[in-house]
Amino acid sequence: MTRWLQSGTRRDICVLIAGADDGELPAQKLKTRLERHYDTRIEPKRFYGSIEDLERKGFLDSRTEGLTDVYSLTEAGQRRLRDHYEWLQDRLEG
Repeated sequence: MTRWLQSGTRRDICVLIAGADDGELPAQKLKTRLERHYDTRIEPKRFYGSIEDLERKGFLDSRTEGLTDVYSLTEAGQRRLRDHYEWLQDRLEG
C-alpha cells in the first residue's frame, strides 16, 4: 500500500467523516469532533490545511451548504481508508 496520508490528523478526519451518520460532516462539526478526540484545540490553519490537502489529493469532496462547507469522502478516500483498516487488522492480529 502506498503512503496516502502523511499525518494522523488527515487519517482521523477521514475516519470521522466515514463514521458520520450520512457520510458527511460540516467543517465546524468535523473540527469539534477531532478536537474532542485529541482532547485539545486544533489551530484552524492546521485543520483547514489538512482538509485542503485531502481535497487536492482526491480523497475528499466538499459542497457549500448555507455558510458552511460540508465534506464527504470520495471513492478513492473510502478505498484507501478500507485498505488502511485492513492493514491495521493484519498488524494487530498477526
